[in-house]
Amino acid sequence: MSRVLSRGAPVALSLALVAALCALLGASPAAVAASLWDGAFGSADAAARVFATLAPLLLCGSGLLFTFRAGLYHLGIEGQLVVGALCATGAARVSWPHLPAALAVAACLVAGALGGVLWGALTGLLHTRARVSEIFAGLGMNFVAQGAVLYLVFGPWKRPGVASMAGTEPLDGALWLSTLGGTELSPTALLLAVAALAATALVLARTHFGLRLRAVGLGPRAAEVLGVPAAREMLAAFAISGALAGLAGALQVLGTFHRLIPNVSSNLGFLALLVVMLAGRRAALLAPVALFFSALNVGSLKLPMTLGVESSLSGVLQGVLVLLALLSPWQPAAPRARAAAAAEETS
Repeated sequence: MSRVLSRGAPVALSLALVAALCALLGASPAAVAASLWDGAFGSADAAARVFATLAPLLLCGSGLLFTFRAGLYHLGIEGQLVVGALCATGAARVSWPHLPAALAVAACLVAGALGGVLWGALTGLLHTRARVSEIFAGLGMNFVAQGAVLYLVFGPWKRPGVASMAGTEPLDGALWLSTLGGTELSPTALLLAVAALAATALVLARTHFGLRLRAVGLGPRAAEVLGVPAAREMLAAFAISGALAGLAGALQVLGTFHRLIPNVSSNLGFLALLVVMLAGRRAALLAPVALFFSALNVGSLKLPMTLGVESSLSGVLQGVLVLLALLSPWQPAAPRARAAAAAEETS
């Protein structure tokens, strides 16, 4: 019972802090909660938007589970998503109308995943070969990816006669992923995301590869002694993370925006980091936490209209939740920290 209370304490405390902030802003916490719920699930369009946002969160979160399992604090997931969107757009421009629509869509999805793999592998090489921290390598690659998108949107791929934040010319309608009842929800995107999460849970829990990643996360040097090639497993984790994030980027282009825009990621890569940390890096908790964050993001858009409260309040709640969850005694310790502590004890 005490274990359950300890795990629920961060959520309860964060909700209490946000309720106090609402009171300071002159808004009723109950009214804010009701507005968030109505904004997220008050209509079919809003609910569809929640699940449309859930798909890339699940894909990016699934990829991050691999890198976290290997003890890597991978902040380059945002750049991998962006590169996936860029490569998918490029594939659409090359393949259509020379290929049938179904093959062109498949080519876009594959190109997005491969672009993410490349970007993840480059980050992994910087870490394993050049000894650059995965944190700084990932952040640096994010900036490069974003710069490439801006160059293309305002340069070679700009709309005829104008370059704007609206992005490139829309893709042909034949390349758009079908949606549910005219809403923003693409069943294809959601099914791919759910399948990716299920496969991730299976691989990490039931395969030798998942066991090797766990060994690397607990201590790369010890893993090498036991015959596990740490650098290779880290590169594999980066590549898999990149593939899933790149696929998420391709789905953003084909299913959501139907073009390449400067903010194609909508910061979903960074949001996925918060989701994974709040889920305690557990695949079983990833989906409900991601759904909660997605609902917060969509529901918060109604706060300014109904209560005059800034929509950024949802970001405050998300940040406080993650911070308090990280401080919780039941949050899994960082793999590298556990390994360092073990080394100090034996020295």
